[in-house]
Amino acid sequence: MKIAYIYDAVYPWIKGGVEKRIYEIGKRLAERGHEIHWFGLNWWAGDKDVELDGIYLHGIGKWNNLYVDGRRSISEAVYFGVKTLIELNGDFDIADCQEFPYFPFIFAKIRSLFKRFHVVMTWHEVWGNYWFKYLGRKGIFGWGIEKFIAKISERNVAVSKRTKEDLERITKKRIKVIPNGVDFERIEKIMPSQEKSDIIFAGRLIKEKNVDVLIKAVYLLKRDFPDVKCLIIGDGPEKSKLEKMTVSLGLDKNVKFVGFLKSYDEVISHFKSSKVFVLPSIREGFGIVALEANACGLPVITLNHKMNAACEFIRNGENGFICKLSERDIAKRILESFDFQGANKCIETAKSYDWNRIADMVEKYYEETI
Repeated sequence: MKIAYIYDAVYPWIKGGVEKRIYEIGKRLAERGHEIHWFGLNWWAGDKDVELDGIYLHGIGKWNNLYVDGRRSISEAVYFGVKTLIELNGDFDIADCQEFPYFPFIFAKIRSLFKRFHVVMTWHEVWGNYWFKYLGRKGIFGWGIEKFIAKISERNVAVSKRTKEDLERITKKRIKVIPNGVDFERIEKIMPSQEKSDIIFAGRLIKEKNVDVLIKAVYLLKRDFPDVKCLIIGDGPEKSKLEKMTVSLGLDKNVKFVGFLKSYDEVISHFKSSKVFVLPSIREGFGIVALEANACGLPVITLNHKMNAACEFIRNGENGFICKLSERDIAKRILESFDFQGANKCIETAKSYDWNRIADMVEKYYEETI
């Protein structure tokens, strides 16, 4: 099969869950003899068309930043959509669009009418009324276009059961669930870092991740554990505010910010040198990073929230804990995790989501589609 993935952010220059999914599935399908193309923005130096691990990357436009004031740029979304219409060249069997930022799907759909390829929409989240919290009154546009896309898309894949259910409330069309995964074999080979920590977080530092609540939980823990160590991996618009909070609470020796690390292996090595992974996010389309923590034998603490799909694979007391958005509740669960004896259960959970198995599911779905 000849397959095109359409998404503006490209791994490893942008390290998010969507980018990771396309890369991990794409390189495995390429190894099986399929021709894989990824149409995105040009984040790399040199030629706009390059090859990465068997995937042909096409930089069909330039843009400085995906975010404006901590929110995805609407102008960039429209720009990339138009670029998709103009530069999505080739005779493909399948074009797989990621639902956000929506406009590329519309233009890919138009393009498919002339080139006659099948367009698949992969849904990582459905925001619904959350659009109004995200954009205020302007959220009506996001809410409307999301609903419109859901109704016109004929072939839909959801990465979680939660997203599937949200889609089914909008449309009665068939939704296929194909989750995200982990590269278990690679993770298994990575050695622990020499830098030890008790608590670890990794992700983009935005309001929805609630890293401030984690820091407050560390403050509570410090009363009984003055040397408690928390490592925060990631960057984002909230970083400066979080660093100031850390200093004001007297936690500058307990909480360390290291930004985005250069390599994936380095992140995993830090996971393996910690005791518990905390993901206090109210919005996760899947939560690959939590699954990666499980693969390292770490229990995961995450929130019971209707938009947090990580709850689907975290089971209380088995491979982690689900709690309320409260520094006291998070601190309590962290304490329980310090004596956690379920590393094998964590690893078993992660193994069932190996990327090779996920690639099998995607390959079969594409074959059935064409």
